[in-house]
Amino acid sequence: MKTKILSLMVVMLLLASCGTKKTAVASAETPPVNKEVKAAELTPELAAGKNLYENSCAKCHKLYEPTKFSKEEWQPILVRMQKKAKLDDTNMASITNYIHSQL
Repeated sequence: MKTKILSLMVVMLLLASCGTKKTAVASAETPPVNKEVKAAELTPELAAGKNLYENSCAKCHKLYEPTKFSKEEWQPILVRMQKKAKLDDTNMASITNYIHSQL
């Protein structure tokens, strides 16, 4: 009885180790996204928009990655948040341009 349990455990361990090996290979095939490269590619205008986004929006809530929503989804969010953050149209345009550049 003990040998059956032991052999069953060895087989399960072997299957589990094979399963994790496949996921490691799949993750190695996709190159990691380097967020620092995108930040280095920003023009001064987009960098100013990013700065406004990080400083104005983070006062009240956590920041969302610009890619979390589409352009269509961002539009009503930005309109609503402009009023709450008391941002003028120039600052809001800068933030909008930054977010759209990241999509």
